[in-house]
Amino acid sequence: MISFSNWGEWMRHALELSATIAFTLSGVMTAARSRLDAFGVYAVAFLTALGGGTLRDILLDLRPFFWVRHVEYLWGVLALSTAAMMFMRRRHFEPTEKVIQLPDALGLGLFAAVGVDLASAHGMPALVAVLMGVVTPVFGGVLRDIVCNQIPAAFSDHRPYALCAFLGGWVYLGLQALQTPDWLALSATVFFTAGLRMLALWRDWQLPIWRVDH
Repeated sequence: MISFSNWGEWMRHALELSATIAFTLSGVMTAARSRLDAFGVYAVAFLTALGGGTLRDILLDLRPFFWVRHVEYLWGVLALSTAAMMFMRRRHFEPTEKVIQLPDALGLGLFAAVGVDLASAHGMPALVAVLMGVVTPVFGGVLRDIVCNQIPAAFSDHRPYALCAFLGGWVYLGLQALQTPDWLALSATVFFTAGLRMLALWRDWQLPIWRVDH
């Protein structure tokens, strides 16, 4: 049975579980678009859902990793991946880029909030905490795209992605400095980060692209 010492720890776990669900769906649909076999779909789902949090735990020197402490994450990814594959095959569902962007944006906001909150709780400097809020959601997507033989969308999409998580991290720290309740700071970070990403997609905001003038 899972026990939590305080409300903030419980909410962090709930957000991380929700983010894992969102990124599992993102990984499954991306793998399906790449025509991977069932094992490939499982591998991509696990990398997408757990890769960023694992790197965060390594950088923060947290042992055991979050998915070892809470093995239900592994069972959840396995069960959700299986259910998603069965649904897509039965319904002949063809995931499009726009469909994938929704769980991806939601997972971005959720994991960004968890990353900055966890780093802050362990006494990390502000910039380090914000960067943990970037690493946690972004690295899983990078692994997903590399395995699917794509240039990672976080680097090539040109629409703000990691930048949304970076700004969301500062929103969290600003609210924390104002002694806002943990649940409100976490919720605001999720909505700000995910909302900013969806707004960037809707408005087709573009980051400057590197060009070499000849």
